[in-house]
Amino acid sequence: MNVYNSLSDLPNFKNAVLTIGSFDGVHAGHQKILERINQLAKKNEGKSIVITFHPHPRQIIYPNDKSLRLLNSIDEKVALFEKYGIDNVVVVPFTVEFSQQSADEYIQKFLLEKFNPKYIVIGYDHKFGLNRQGDINYLKSYSRKKEFEVIEISRHDIQNIGISSTKIRNFLSEGDVSQANKLLNHNYSINGTVVHGQGIGKDLGYPTANIRVKNSFKLVPLGGIYAVQVIYRDQRYGGMLYIGDRPTLTQHNNQTIEVNIFDFNKDIYGEKLTIEFIDHIRGDEKFEDLNGLKSQLAKDKISSQNILKKQKTTTVELINPQEESIVASVAIVILNFNGVDFLKKFLPSVLKSEYEKLSIHVADNGSSDTSIAFLKTTFPEVNIIDLKGNHGFAKGYNLALNQVEADYLVLLNSDVEVTPNWINPIIDLMERDNTIGACQPKIKSYHAKDYFEYAGASGGWIDHLGYPFCRGRIFDKLEKDQGQYNTTSEIFWASGAAFFVRGKLFKAIGGFDSDYFAHAEEIDLCWRIKRAGFKVMVKPRSEVFHVGGGTLDYTNPRKTYLNFRNTLFTILKNEPKRKLFWLIPTRLILDGIAGGLFLFQGKFAHIKSILRAHFSFYSSFSTMVKKRKIYTEKIQKVSISTKPNKIGIYQGSMVWQYYIKKVKFFKNLK
Repeated sequence: MNVYNSLSDLPNFKNAVLTIGSFDGVHAGHQKILERINQLAKKNEGKSIVITFHPHPRQIIYPNDKSLRLLNSIDEKVALFEKYGIDNVVVVPFTVEFSQQSADEYIQKFLLEKFNPKYIVIGYDHKFGLNRQGDINYLKSYSRKKEFEVIEISRHDIQNIGISSTKIRNFLSEGDVSQANKLLNHNYSINGTVVHGQGIGKDLGYPTANIRVKNSFKLVPLGGIYAVQVIYRDQRYGGMLYIGDRPTLTQHNNQTIEVNIFDFNKDIYGEKLTIEFIDHIRGDEKFEDLNGLKSQLAKDKISSQNILKKQKTTTVELINPQEESIVASVAIVILNFNGVDFLKKFLPSVLKSEYEKLSIHVADNGSSDTSIAFLKTTFPEVNIIDLKGNHGFAKGYNLALNQVEADYLVLLNSDVEVTPNWINPIIDLMERDNTIGACQPKIKSYHAKDYFEYAGASGGWIDHLGYPFCRGRIFDKLEKDQGQYNTTSEIFWASGAAFFVRGKLFKAIGGFDSDYFAHAEEIDLCWRIKRAGFKVMVKPRSEVFHVGGGTLDYTNPRKTYLNFRNTLFTILKNEPKRKLFWLIPTRLILDGIAGGLFLFQGKFAHIKSILRAHFSFYSSFSTMVKKRKIYTEKIQKVSISTKPNKIGIYQGSMVWQYYIKKVKFFKNLK
């Protein structure tokens, strides 16, 4: 699912089927609308689009009204849209200026110009424009002049009770969460961070996690005891939740939200929990003393457990649910060669990375500048690995990573600026799916931050002839990032500029091929990972900015030599034997054509580089054949599938598509 937070970043939608609204709660009535737009989008070969607003319009129109209580934060709402299969979510920044649009301006300048809809699907009571002057009949009258159709979703009832966000709020305010859940068609939930309490629950034999809800507008149900499901790191636990001001403890009369998690004994201070309400057990009560409270808590636990046994909820599938959930260790390793200026500029952003169990290492590849001295004096918290010589990218990383132990290794170029939360989305993804071997963030240009960067963009592919390209970059053509590749997707190779890989897998599968020196070693490694049946992914919610060409310029003849030579090495080691009989000669011929293009451009040094690459390939042929056998044996030992994973291979020719068909953008490939 694509999420857009700015109207200026929208792509050109085709056959758009959209709906508009606040959708607070994303309740069963809303779900009817979502189901309809998904059906229409599929039928018309289009995409479903939900347009919603943040902040909530009432917060802007009535800024002094603090009575508003919402069923969802914007993040919770977006997650529910994804759960119900929506293709695109547009979160419109709601401002005073936006609210002043007339109904005609709203339709013409907002809906038509930005979305070019084929269908607009809305509820019977939808209002829009200044003073809510527009309604469904107004929109229908407008549609007769334009090429879009309005579809109305009629009032939908559950058990003869009209569904509305207001009624759900009322049920929750009365503590009737079971009735609220029926109207929601999912369990009402709150999200919060575990903070320190007074430890009274632990003294009573019922230790609790005290929850701090960050969103001040979030509706907290009526005080009392509830049977709940607690979600911690994608695993569910039963529990009982208390909301109230603890009347039995007169010295502690502040409101608290705390949960006793059944069969759970972990230190989770600072961690985030999701609490799903299942049923209300009793109201908040005052007891004579702590013994009376303790006796009642024993009864509450039995009641909660009985309710949870009857509750039919869908649990999150875990690969090893019996294992204790622990924080995975992550090691960032930056390979440096005479890059003191890059370290000064970009290492501070790396040190601000938000991850709990993180170590940062700089492996120095025999720098002759002041890199090591600078690190020792300025960033003593960084671990220095002195490699005592320039071993190139491939061997340098192999030597460095042999000295680093972590669940996940992050190979990061020294010329990359990272964002604070760039690690968590990828680790969360890989922790949920142990078939993911490697992953990359979205990589954008440091110097032109609206554009993708050459080294990986939003995930790498290869074509049938072994030519690499990216979502956002085909050969030398870079796309502007307009959210067109924001989906978490399986790819063929992840960029070495910001490369996440499972530590044990990297070493077991042989690491990089040291003979590559630099360039294409990550494609070769990912190819082996894919041959073992693992996935390689891109997580665009994680975003970094790459200078590119920091240590070896993209136009350098040395780069051309490594490019052509290493690509031939990679094909020889990884393609099926039968395919090699025709592919190697074909690639050599195409390399000759590339040389002719360089001749036409007057790039004679690059022609020499291609010739050098071919001679090096011939002389190394037997060595690479032996390596093919060695790597195949390693792949077999770690393989999780009898067949290689071929997702990310384009079955056509990118040379043909780019130069003959003039296809310049990944999204236009057929």
